[in-house]
Amino acid sequence: MVFDVSEWDGPLKLSDVDERPKFPLTVTHECVCIDTLGKVVTPCQIKDKPTIEWEGKNDKKLYTVILTDPDVPSKSDRSMAQWHHFLVVNVKGNDLNSGTTLTEYVGSGAGKDTGLHRYTWLVYEQSAPLKCDELHVSDKTAERREKFNAAAFRKKYGLGPPVAAICFLAEWDESVPELYKQLGVA
Repeated sequence: MVFDVSEWDGPLKLSDVDERPKFPLTVTHECVCIDTLGKVVTPCQIKDKPTIEWEGKNDKKLYTVILTDPDVPSKSDRSMAQWHHFLVVNVKGNDLNSGTTLTEYVGSGAGKDTGLHRYTWLVYEQSAPLKCDELHVSDKTAERREKFNAAAFRKKYGLGPPVAAICFLAEWDESVPELYKQLGVA
């Protein structure tokens, strides 16, 4: 699959992608596979950490993987964007469990009546192992997840352009209150 520039820069334009990625990313959850740009999924389908795959992956290289929502609290009010759902560095190839997790994975949690949110997975190749000074963020808290900036993180740690990425869409469903309770915001 090849990215269509008009899709990436058109209605799915994302502030957290400062350069178009080289390869599309496939994100596989137990119930759904996100393999097309802009696929609509439900929060209950993606509540558990997935696996990832992309063309050009090298099991001998290290990668940084980020998942953000640039539409928090809504697409018309992005005052808390980017809200990051997952951040792991020093990933060997595509093995998310091999890296150093800075922000533990939580699925989508768009607020009720805020419409579809854009969620972006980004993969950056590292030239060397990273030692990061960011505090660890548990999957039991919403603290320190808001106002993340993927481009600033990339610059801070000398990462190149994203090697792979995918964007999907999700909105509130009946599983979101459970996530809010887990994060201590219910």
